[in-house]
Formats: sequence, C-alpha cells, structure tokens
Amino acid sequence: MSIHLNRSRSQVLAALISDTFQEARARWLFWGLFGLSTLLVAIFLFVLRIDIVQGAVSFMGIEATARPIYNIRKFVNVSYSWVSIVLYIWGTFLAVFASAGLTPSVLEAGRISLLLSKPLTRTTLLMGRYAGNLAVVALNHIYLISSIWIIIGLKTNIWEPRFLVAIPISLFIFAVLLCVVVLIGVVSESAALSVMVAVALMLISTILSQRGIVVKLLDSQWSRDLWLAFYWIVPKIYDFGVAMKDIILYDHSADWFTPAWTSAAFGIAVLSGAIYIFKRRDF
Repeated sequence: MSIHLNRSRSQVLAALISDTFQEARARWLFWGLFGLSTLLVAIFLFVLRIDIVQGAVSFMGIEATARPIYNIRKFVNVSYSWVSIVLYIWGTFLAVFASAGLTPSVLEAGRISLLLSKPLTRTTLLMGRYAGNLAVVALNHIYLISSIWIIIGLKTNIWEPRFLVAIPISLFIFAVLLCVVVLIGVVSESAALSVMVAVALMLISTILSQRGIVVKLLDSQWSRDLWLAFYWIVPKIYDFGVAMKDIILYDHSADWFTPAWTSAAFGIAVLSGAIYIFKRRDF
C-alpha cells in the first residue's frame, strides 16, 4: 500500500515538473534562457579568436619567459576564475528573471481552482512547481558552463575540471533564491516584486559580506551585532562566489560548510513559510 502511494506521489511530482517545462516553453522562458546563454557562448567564442600566446598572455600582464606552457596555464586559470564569476552572476540573474513568473501563473483564478480539484496536496503542487523550475535552470546552467569549459579546453588544450564546480555552486545559490521567489509569488502573485526582492537580496549579501571592514567602522556594539546578525541570516551569495573563484584559481580548499548550512537553513525556512501560507490561502 505504501509502495503504491509513494509511486503515485512520484508520478504526480513528475507530472508537475513536466507541466513546468511545458509552460516555460510556451511562455518562451525556456528558449529565451537558452538563447541568451547561447549568445554569451557566441561572444566568448569571438573573444577567444585572439591568439592565446601572442595576445592573451600580454593582455593579462603575464610576462613572457622561457616556459610558455606555464604562462598559458596561468592565463587559463585566471581566465577560468573570472569567467566563473561572470557566469555565476549572469546565470543567477537570468534564472531569477526567467523563474519569477512561473509561481504567480499557477495562482491565476481559473487555473488554481482546476489544479486544487485534482487529487494532490497543496504542498505537492508547490514543491512540484519548485522542482520543475529548478530543473529548467539546471539544464541551462549545465549547458552554459560546460560549453565555456569545452571551448577553453579546445582552444588551449588545457582542461581544468575545477571550473565545473561553478555548476553545483550556481544551482545551490539559485535554489535558495528560488525559495524567496516562490514565497513572494505566493504572497503577492507579482513576478516583478519577486525579481526585485531576489536581486535586492543578492546586493544585500554583497554588502553584508564586507563585515570585516564595516564592523571596524561602526561606533556602537549594538550596531555591530545587528550587522553580524543580518550577515548570518542572509544567504552567503558573495561568499560562495569568492570561494569558487579561489578554488578555481589557486586549487585550494575553502570554507564551504558554514556558508552552505546557513544559506540552506534560510532557504528551508523561507520555502516552509511559502508552503504554510499557500496551504492557508483561500482560492
């Protein structure tokens, strides 16, 4: 009985994820997301038409020596680190913009009534939409980052698998921001407001991460404590970007655990709030 029930829930969840894909394609969100990523890949291809040894090495400020292979590898590692940051920011912004309208669309008067008449719980409905949204963005992230990695590898014949760490990091941060998008979508049914809040959170994270400097400038203990409290609550978007860059560039370990569990806790709390509000709403 329990096996049959679990199978039924899995089928319902798979159907909701498929419905999200179909809607993303129908609204041109899917194709727009991949189109803009393809545009970035094309621009990157054009930029890399410069000769790595003759032009790029001198452009990056790497002086020529008797060891050109070392120079090229250094250039490639620097390029990987900065490209990963660009893709991290670009991919997250695109994902937030593309995802903002998918939650409010479910809450449209006729559609929500039809969905709630089906034999599925509201929690399953919201989580199915969340998982489908995440899957659409995951495909785009894999496509974009892997394409850049292959292009650089083919151009330089230097393959650095560390660059691919940008895929799980970007998806994790987007998964956290998507919780915010879902919450704002459930509360306000406004795609624009969902984008505004998510982008504001990204900017706030960058500002709060400068705590080492700001704490020294604040003249009262309560203000320093308040700043640090906000830092620990807000997702560590900036911290993840810096850690990713350092790992790709210097190939050393970074503190993943603290930013990961605090950001995950924030996302779980926000998504739980969205589910609670959605379950109590009258449609």
